[in-house]
Amino acid sequence: MRGVTIVGAVIAVAAAAIPLALYSQHRAGAVEPATRAPPVAVATKATAEASPPLAGRIRINDAQLHEAEAAGFVDQPIKTILDVPQRMAYGDFVWNDRGVPAGPVWIRVDLGSQLLSVFRSGHEIGTAVILYGADGLPTPTGKFPILAKWKDHKSATYGDAPMPYTLRLTNDGVSIHGSNVRWGFATHGCVGVPKDFAAKLFDVVSTGDDVLIVSGKSALHAA
Repeated sequence: MRGVTIVGAVIAVAAAAIPLALYSQHRAGAVEPATRAPPVAVATKATAEASPPLAGRIRINDAQLHEAEAAGFVDQPIKTILDVPQRMAYGDFVWNDRGVPAGPVWIRVDLGSQLLSVFRSGHEIGTAVILYGADGLPTPTGKFPILAKWKDHKSATYGDAPMPYTLRLTNDGVSIHGSNVRWGFATHGCVGVPKDFAAKLFDVVSTGDDVLIVSGKSALHAA
């Protein structure tokens, strides 16, 4: 299993607002904790339709989706994303599944922007700033099914390091799990997310659900 370690170099993050696929401009890139604003989920109104309220959401149009699909940044339909108007910092996450109908769940990890998103029925229901692999053990890219779920797990390789809410992706131990997500930390190849976010993620995914990990900046622009 792969755990968390402190590294000497700062994890590379976006220094400016970047228009990323599936994200509003100001969400992109972590900033130093001293300047961050707390994330807010603001969906407020219910509708009679089988879709979430658009307050606090951005609708994705066909052209935006086709652009992102062509670039290889998404491989499943997306209808809405969360509108996160402020930059997110290490340790930040947003969760808002209000009004989102039941349906297929999948996870997207963007190493370039250090952001994870989880989607249900084509709607983004959560996003978090992540840690990823360093020290010669990079986080792999590609599409992975969730092989196993372990709520209270410890690393067999790295001194029983805690890995709460583990979602195992590969046979050699690469996983998504709860971590101390802060400046200057990295992993041995896993995707680390804030522990409270990991608990919510653990509850909504199932074994066999897809996880797409991409390395670069995405091309879908929220209009």
